Amino acid sequence: MTAFIECTNVYKKLKGNLVLNDINLTIKKNEFVVLKGHNGSGKTMILRAIAGLLKLTKGQIIVNNLVIGKDTDFSINTGVLIEYPSFIPVYTGYQNLKFLASINKKVSDQEIRKMIEQVGLDPEDKRKVKRYSLGMKQRLGLAQALMESPSLLLLDEPTNALDKKGIQLITDLLKKEKEKGTTIVVASHDETLTENNIVDRVIHISNGRLGEDNE
Repeated sequence: MTAFIECTNVYKKLKGNLVLNDINLTIKKNEFVVLKGHNGSGKTMILRAIAGLLKLTKGQIIVNNLVIGKDTDFSINTGVLIEYPSFIPVYTGYQNLKFLASINKKVSDQEIRKMIEQVGLDPEDKRKVKRYSLGMKQRLGLAQALMESPSLLLLDEPTNALDKKGIQLITDLLKKEKEKGTTIVVASHDETLTENNIVDRVIHISNGRLGEDNE
């Protein structure tokens, strides 16, 4: 396997505090990595930096041979779910995904409906997203991240607000993505994910620094 993500001497300072402190991280193609740490540990910041959503104070991040912020502004062909998913509240779930899909024009209406079903929602549900529960919004956020068959998935607490059945459904979906060759980086404190045999590595983060990897 070849390196897919290379973070080299990455620093990020916010309001005088180092939220990322000398991050050096290599993730191989098709690897499933879980970043584990408490709230405020820096794991979400790493995802944001890899996605191109965070301007670094120092250092470099390369994703699939492209330098983020130099060769490309954002990580290409990447499915992203970071923090709470935001949608147009007066649209249905299907209308939201159709609107997002119109940007890249990669997926058909039928593929959108199929993806909504795969995350356990009803594509024909006429309720507006503003009436969705937190768990339903989380599922829709995952559908958004997955629907264009990305080569890289960056997911922040993907099991948040999900019940046991929902967590199992998402775990099964991520297993299928890994089998397809997708590189997956998940920030999570959920033991269900970290104990799953589809995960290749668990990397601990504390105070913006990486700890030892668990193989």
